[in-house]
Amino acid sequence: MRVFNTLTRTKEEFVPLDEKEVKIYACGPTVYNYIHIGNARPLCVFDVLRKYLEYRGYNANFVQNFTDVDDKIIRRANEEGLSFSEVSEKYIKEFWTDAHGLNFKDATHHPKATENIPEIIDIIKTLIEKGYAYESNGDVYYRALKFKDYGKLSHQPIDDLQSGARIAVGELKENPLDFALWKAAKEGEPFWESPWGKGRPGWHIECSAMNRKYLGKSIDIHCGGQDLIFPHHENEIAQSEAANGCEFARYWMHNGYINVDNVKMSKSLGNFKTVREIADVYGYEVIRYFLISSHYRSPINYSLEIIEQCKSALERLYTCRESLDFAIKNAKSDIADDEELLKLIDSRKEQFITAMDDDLNTADGLAAIFELVKDINTKILDKEVSKKVCERAGVIFDELCGVLGILYNRKSNDLDSEIEKLIEQRQEARKNKDWATADKIRDDLKARGIILKDTPNGVTWTKE
Repeated sequence: MRVFNTLTRTKEEFVPLDEKEVKIYACGPTVYNYIHIGNARPLCVFDVLRKYLEYRGYNANFVQNFTDVDDKIIRRANEEGLSFSEVSEKYIKEFWTDAHGLNFKDATHHPKATENIPEIIDIIKTLIEKGYAYESNGDVYYRALKFKDYGKLSHQPIDDLQSGARIAVGELKENPLDFALWKAAKEGEPFWESPWGKGRPGWHIECSAMNRKYLGKSIDIHCGGQDLIFPHHENEIAQSEAANGCEFARYWMHNGYINVDNVKMSKSLGNFKTVREIADVYGYEVIRYFLISSHYRSPINYSLEIIEQCKSALERLYTCRESLDFAIKNAKSDIADDEELLKLIDSRKEQFITAMDDDLNTADGLAAIFELVKDINTKILDKEVSKKVCERAGVIFDELCGVLGILYNRKSNDLDSEIEKLIEQRQEARKNKDWATADKIRDDLKARGIILKDTPNGVTWTKE
């Protein structure tokens, strides 16, 4: 498997630190609102990464954090007349509704910043002792220029970074590039006791502390949205490598931005879409399909037309899988196995793996699944083939869709006895060449949302 490493700007062979376990850290949400589709893209993309690595035999130790104390959370709490913890817990609960709706597999650990204050204080103390950080009027800042490789992830020259840096009112920093590790408490804000007085952690330090606690000093993959490359991930590298004295992460993977109607999604433009509002109309699975339908590093455009296309593509997959269920159930045991067809079905799995091994190319992975759908529709459903062939197609189909986390809303095809009886009556009418009765039963079922299809293997049905 090869992955594009943001650090080196090249595709590299993926070689984990341990041949059995892969350590992955994905930056999670700041919980002050419902997640939007920009938040959902890394959620789904790196869920696929984790599922694919597990599919290939690795044990994935996957950590995703919650930032549950932050300026935005405090601001929302003040607006709603709640405590910061009430706001964060409210939106963590809403996060889980959306995440599980998107078929996100719970991480190995979901730590919260507020649950790791001792670890955060400990790493800040280490950075002060090593000369990488300093206390200033109750705040603690990181000396960015002391870390000789500062800027190596974002590939920005120090001069450019310095020209864009600013010192906010009330900050007493040695250099505009220095960033806060610990913030002295302002009146009415939540705080914790520390060697530097009452305060709370800065944003970047929590991830360094939780990485070290749950995964160790060095990890395999650190991932997140492209917007986190600078300053968040750049600062994580500086903190962690200075404190731990070793490489922080071997591979950095970042997903591209989302546009809405070909304009970059932005809260300032008012064009951002929450997962919840889209799911209320289209359901969650269409959103997941949309988010993995393009290569993760490419920008992706959201529009109603594209969402409708994704809905249609999913319906095609469901229809094929439901028809295959029927074929498996009714396949005859006395038909010889078609070895060439079995090889063709297996080749789609290899096609899928080749795509996914090339920097998690989910777009080409989906293409392999649709090639399999074409094979099933043209070489299995309209022919008489062995049960083994039908079952092999079902197994491969489910494996590949499972890795991408789609087709998770399959329903049982058990019809109630009344409808089943009507189908049997229609078959009997057809045998007796009573076409009027047969057609009436078909029309009655269609009016109830049951669509029949006559095949060489019998009658299949789908629900509208």
